[in-house]
Amino acid sequence: MRKDYLAFFTSMFLSRLADQILLFIVPLIVFQTTNSVSWAGLAFFVESLPRYLSFPICGALCDKFSPIRILHISQVYRAVACVAAVVLYTIFGGIYWIVALSALCGVLTTQGIMAREVVMPYIFKHYTYTKTLSYSQIADQTGLVLGPLIAALMLEVWAWHWVVMAIAGLFLLADLTMLYWQRTSSVTLETFEQHRDLWLNPLRIAFGHIRNLAELKKVISLAVGVNLIIGVTLATSAAMVIGQYGAGKDYYAGVQAAGAVTTIVILFFLARVTLPMKLLGILSYTLIVAGAFITAFSPHAWGYVVGLLLVVGFDKMFNVYMRSIRQQIIPPQDFGKTVGVITLLNNLSQPLAGLLVAVLAAPIGTQQVILLLAFATSLIGIAVVVVFKKATPAPAAYGIDSE
Repeated sequence: MRKDYLAFFTSMFLSRLADQILLFIVPLIVFQTTNSVSWAGLAFFVESLPRYLSFPICGALCDKFSPIRILHISQVYRAVACVAAVVLYTIFGGIYWIVALSALCGVLTTQGIMAREVVMPYIFKHYTYTKTLSYSQIADQTGLVLGPLIAALMLEVWAWHWVVMAIAGLFLLADLTMLYWQRTSSVTLETFEQHRDLWLNPLRIAFGHIRNLAELKKVISLAVGVNLIIGVTLATSAAMVIGQYGAGKDYYAGVQAAGAVTTIVILFFLARVTLPMKLLGILSYTLIVAGAFITAFSPHAWGYVVGLLLVVGFDKMFNVYMRSIRQQIIPPQDFGKTVGVITLLNNLSQPLAGLLVAVLAAPIGTQQVILLLAFATSLIGIAVVVVFKKATPAPAAYGIDSE
């Protein structure tokens, strides 16, 4: 692999690793401190909602300004936020600082995600976009593999605020690697004339594409269903593994790592094998729903783990399907703003799932909440098949170059 490609993927890995450690420790610390599934669900809602609300503005910024500069801002400011949170915790105490930090870093993570989404087609022109997605998500998922393991090891020897300081160091290292990539890369980004307005015009253009392109409406609807399952899984996994099944946090970290390993195997498969696009979408969506039902019905930890592996593993297969479709049909000059709005619409169901856990887990039980959302996702999938069966078909296979 070329040095500039390796540097880009390394920066992505380090940034993802830091973000994943933070995501891992927040619900765990809240649950261990309060011993409440409802509080853990509420913490997930608070930390995840800002991530998704900020997608439209971050997407418009990436169309208007240099996405490389935006990426640097994202990584440096996350490091600064980590240090500030530790200082505030030292002065005032309380675990709410880590929840607030996660919410702020979530917005900056969104900024980084959108910047990378915009620049990747220019960096890897020798590959099809979907193959690039598979390779980039391997780097991303490697962070998922190591994040929970490293977080668990850190929490064994350090208090959480020292772990946050280590996270700040990882964000800075990711930015230094990005600077090296800039110096060794000859990538030239295409620029397009944009409106000065960062709010109304970008939203009008994005919703216009969504209204006129049936395939966009289809993948948005399916993504809403998938993210109900992802949201309830993220919000309840710590409580289920540690509380419901009585396992320790090391076992929980191992479960999270196993999910990431499963995802990496699937992504390596997608990087090397061409599947029909329709099959890619149907297979991933069906197995995610099946995994949710397994986690809802399983009386034992091993059954829950099987369901969780299906959910988190095939989520990335669905992600490749969804992102391939939208890259092929959204005009390049409107890509950032449109993807920003789409991602917001896709992911609002994740914090909604966390909120439903907070409200319903105590009166009806955690597994019943998972079952309820699994049924909802099934109904969404059936509705999409019925409503969009006559829509314009997607390209025959995801290996087709979109250029």
